[in-house]
Amino acid sequence: MTTTLKSKLQDDLNAAIKGRDELRSSTLRLTLAAITKEEVAGKEKRELSDDEVLKVITREAKKRREAAEAFAQGGRAEQAEREKAEGEVLADYLPKQMSDEELDAIVAQAVAEAKAAGAEGPRAMGAVMKIVNPKVAGQAEGGRVAAAVKKHLQG
Repeated sequence: MTTTLKSKLQDDLNAAIKGRDELRSSTLRLTLAAITKEEVAGKEKRELSDDEVLKVITREAKKRREAAEAFAQGGRAEQAEREKAEGEVLADYLPKQMSDEELDAIVAQAVAEAKAAGAEGPRAMGAVMKIVNPKVAGQAEGGRVAAAVKKHLQG
């Protein structure tokens, strides 16, 4: 039987608690709480699929990144470091992020495809995003993708 991502998180949490790894255990505990919250959010409790668990982890990691930036701008370096460290713990569970070069190549191809289909200029944004998103799912953040698409459409 394959282990689900959620049970891997739980196993890693138990290991972190045993190893007295406070950062890892608190990060995983919060993430598992977010997953549980998602599982009971609908009309009936359900088990999340690995893809859905990944979405929760991605969202949690994004929260850490944004909090780290906010703390850094507010001159609270210690909190910023903590958020960054928590984000790194979560990054271990996420698909490897694609490089800017890989993203650029996919976007360039999508822009060409959209052009061939008659979508050009700033209005092509939606058409291009539709082509790019499934190809980069989980490997590049929405904001990064949108920025790359804008850059290509202006060029």
